[in-house]
Amino acid sequence: MLVLFKLIDQFQYSPLDASVTLTVFCLVLVLTITFHEFSHAFSAMQLGDCTAKDQGRLTLDPRAHLDPLGSSLFLFAGFGWARPTPVHPEALRPGPRLGMALVSGAGPLSNIGIAMLAAVPINIGAGHLEYIGFVRFWGSVDEILFYVLGSLVFWNLLLASFNLIPLAPLDGFKIVIGVLPRPLAFRFAKLERYGSAPLL
Repeated sequence: MLVLFKLIDQFQYSPLDASVTLTVFCLVLVLTITFHEFSHAFSAMQLGDCTAKDQGRLTLDPRAHLDPLGSSLFLFAGFGWARPTPVHPEALRPGPRLGMALVSGAGPLSNIGIAMLAAVPINIGAGHLEYIGFVRFWGSVDEILFYVLGSLVFWNLLLASFNLIPLAPLDGFKIVIGVLPRPLAFRFAKLERYGSAPLL
């Protein structure tokens, strides 16, 4: 509820700034999630599995990737989810384990790439470091762009790092299974039977 509480508090003091905060938060989150899931679909297609493409998921249209409940929970609970990208591991050319590791890694890598691009203006002194993080917007109109860039850096790095946690059903779990020696991967994969309970 942290996100919602911060916004309610800001709306009481500055509705205009609060509107900028909410709008940028939603737009950046939609962009971040959409590109993450698109990258899974694109990498799967490059490795020989067209399942996501056939289901209309090889697109940058957010409607193909966002889950209504999962998306709204980002605002109300501080965490959420998107629609999982469908992948048939057996169709991946490197093989099921390595193929899934590569497809899973594509999502976090895409978010790191977006964060790096958004950080360039900040690193050369054109942006403001105080806008990196979940901070509310308090500024003038000419600072909105820097607020967007700071939000892109923060939310993309947060999504990437969270998804790299090696617990099911996150991307990090499939990456670890793909790179571990087969006997260790088989033992590690047994953690999946517990579902998302360890993650929670």
